[in-house]
Amino acid sequence: MMAEAAKTLPTDADVGAFLAAVEPARRREEAQAIAALLEQIAGCPPVLWGTSIIGYGQYSYTYKSGRTGIWPRLGFSPRKAQHVLYLIDGFDGQADLLAQLGKAATGVSCLYVKKLADIDMAVLAEMARRSWAMMAERYPA
Repeated sequence: MMAEAAKTLPTDADVGAFLAAVEPARRREEAQAIAALLEQIAGCPPVLWGTSIIGYGQYSYTYKSGRTGIWPRLGFSPRKAQHVLYLIDGFDGQADLLAQLGKAATGVSCLYVKKLADIDMAVLAEMARRSWAMMAERYPA
């Protein structure tokens, strides 16, 4: 049996144009703010993965099943109901920072934020920095 190929891969699409098309205006402005923050932390330009994920850097992984793939080291998706930020799970101080962040929900390696006004952006920045650092340690380039 062949391992299934990853469906979400980096594209050559224009990230600025993608962000400019996000609706409504508040979600677009917030997405642009998140994009700028993550680009500053990552120190590399954003890439559109699939049709809706903005990623920074990338790493390769291999599951025990043998399935391999690539994924952004840090990323987010400005979805209709909320922004989804992709941060590695288990970075140093994660629980404490999450407690300070404000109104957000979590899933495995996902942080869900409805409005940036509901969270502390400095705490989000620190979470992203620690996630980026852990990814660099766990998956050296």
